[in-house]
Amino acid sequence: MKSYRKELWFNTKQRVELINITPQVEDALRESGIKEGLCLVNAMHITASVFINDDEQGLHHDYKVWLERLAPHEPVSQYHHNVGEENADAHMKRQIMGREVVVAVTQGRLDFGPWEQIFYGEFDGQRRKRVLIKIIGD
Repeated sequence: MKSYRKELWFNTKQRVELINITPQVEDALRESGIKEGLCLVNAMHITASVFINDDEQGLHHDYKVWLERLAPHEPVSQYHHNVGEENADAHMKRQIMGREVVVAVTQGRLDFGPWEQIFYGEFDGQRRKRVLIKIIGD
């Protein structure tokens, strides 16, 4: 069994962004040479997420609105965590959207269902963060 590891780095312009990282994950899979196995993709920061869904801008807008309703950024004084920080809402948004995804690798390709894509969700951006890609198999 082979193993391959790669990091993706992000420094978003906005505090909250949803970025399709499927092409970068597919590049990593090609680089790995693995044809059958599993691909793990996870956010390495507690205020960011990795998730699978449709690459449709209306849905992405709806996610942002929904997450802001569930865990509003302001007023920052509503959160105990925000003593000295202002990112408690980002921790909660990450908890909702998830830390990681695992995708089967079949015949050298990510084995997706219809419309599935991998996204990096940033909820406390404008600073450098990373995503880990770990691929195992043969």
